[in-house]
Amino acid sequence: MIRKKKKKIGEILIEKNLLLPEQLEAALERQKRSGRRLGQVLVDMGFTNHEEILVAVSEQVGIPHVYLRKGLVDPKAARLLPKEKASAYGVIPMFRIGGVLTLGMTDASDLLTIDDVESLTGCKIQPVQCRAEDIRDAIRDYYSESMEMEDFLESFQASDVQVAESHYENLRMVEEQAEGARIINLVNLILLNAIKEGASDIHVEPDAQKTRVRYRIDGALQEVMTPGADLHPALISRIKVMSKMDIAERRLPQDGRVRVIAEGEDVDVRVSTMPTVQGEKVVMRLLDKRTLTLDINKIGIHETTLVDMKKVLRRPNGILLVTGPTGSGKTTTLYSGLTFISSVERNIVTIEDPVEYQLPLINQIHVNEEQGLSFARVLRSVLRQDPDIIMVGEIRDRETAEVAIQAALTGHLVLSTLHTNDSAGAIARLVEMGIEPFLLTSSVIGVVAQRLVRTVCANCKTSYFPPKELLDRIGWQGKNTSFVTGRGCDQCFDSGLRGRVGIFELLPMTDDLRELVLRDPSMHAIQSFCTRSGMRTMKDEAFRLVEEGRTSLEEVMRVIFVAEAAEQELAAAEA
Repeated sequence: MIRKKKKKIGEILIEKNLLLPEQLEAALERQKRSGRRLGQVLVDMGFTNHEEILVAVSEQVGIPHVYLRKGLVDPKAARLLPKEKASAYGVIPMFRIGGVLTLGMTDASDLLTIDDVESLTGCKIQPVQCRAEDIRDAIRDYYSESMEMEDFLESFQASDVQVAESHYENLRMVEEQAEGARIINLVNLILLNAIKEGASDIHVEPDAQKTRVRYRIDGALQEVMTPGADLHPALISRIKVMSKMDIAERRLPQDGRVRVIAEGEDVDVRVSTMPTVQGEKVVMRLLDKRTLTLDINKIGIHETTLVDMKKVLRRPNGILLVTGPTGSGKTTTLYSGLTFISSVERNIVTIEDPVEYQLPLINQIHVNEEQGLSFARVLRSVLRQDPDIIMVGEIRDRETAEVAIQAALTGHLVLSTLHTNDSAGAIARLVEMGIEPFLLTSSVIGVVAQRLVRTVCANCKTSYFPPKELLDRIGWQGKNTSFVTGRGCDQCFDSGLRGRVGIFELLPMTDDLRELVLRDPSMHAIQSFCTRSGMRTMKDEAFRLVEEGRTSLEEVMRVIFVAEAAEQELAAAEA
């Protein structure tokens, strides 16, 4: 293999028309006499400047360059490396996200320095090229005793996260009531890092001695920051101002929404406040369209189940229910189904609480219980709007269930959700609400149950052999005796898991199932029917992912078998 020759600094500057050949020759002559770096010689002779040299060096080593400025260096990150080591290596730790430390370097191609800093800090290093002068200044400033988190927040660029102008954002109000630059910048930092890490939620919660900031990543909460408790009231007030809430009201829960632009991306943020003993807690749900997949072929449904589900979605009328706990991806499945069947020839209406993502060709309605807009009331009004397909965000009570059934029986396709552990439990839950079994057999055309399981981190994947007793206990019948798991690394917050995939089961309303529901609509009877009929269950799907090495046995046990145990305990208590 022929290795591509690395270009020299002078050649790069000449190619960019930043230097003349005769200037390069003169500089090389002076360099021979002085022994100094060529870049410094070129600057001293006035042929170029530090910024152009930095760009050229960055292109030469193939590593991004950064102009160090106030706010780009977190004092806490800087102190991960002793001052004498930073000075000796010519580096400055800039900031840490998870276990990855961004390191400003005079020579970003120096692998020995990178290895040493990795050993000293315990972090994976992301090098960036910086000017030597800037690094020396940063070492002087950020290793001083007076540089604290407050100074970092004062110098952080408020423009790094922008509140987008919209009908619910009053920028004048923000200016009048903001507590100051450090609070604005702290909120910006929390939002920016959460978006970078792919978090779905941000929890800002009070404690006696501190404020705890946690991100929900792949369904699990990770603590990422603990600002002082004295910052908590101002921090909550800033978030309230952004979300157009009443900052004077601290005794009642509030809901709001704000749209921010971070790194050029438009992200909707749903905000909820809740009073606690220690103070107000805020949860922010990040609705990042970049992470949304609305292609039903790509959300993880097994090909056999997918074929049957598409058949159900193509039905002209009936109810398709999607079940699962909160956070199991039900909304994504419903949106994917609507996207699959949407067209200009159909009138599709959704009733949601709240509307999370806006979809083309679909009329979306936001439920507001305080104004009397309940699911049932809105659904009755929608039926007078000549709909073909209706999505009801959730069937919570008998009234909504009855109107949905009426819509299905009068020629509409209705999609909705229920909170049950599996597909068999959905029929039993509706019967418990007071719906007659004969209405269910006439209207329900299928039930989808789903979960999200975390996948093994590709960076720290390893294999192991679990004890046979464990495999026997969960009824493992696969060929594998060796399984994969994650050791834990900086990329997965030491969990061994990164990313999620859906597992699904579909229970279609067949003639045999209709007869059973009319005779015995109990959950136990329907579960036994599913087993006898050979239905592909979520457990089957989970075991398939384990065999393919995509998830771990422990993750499957957490998601599937804990839910099964809870359901068995509930059934025993009812008996």
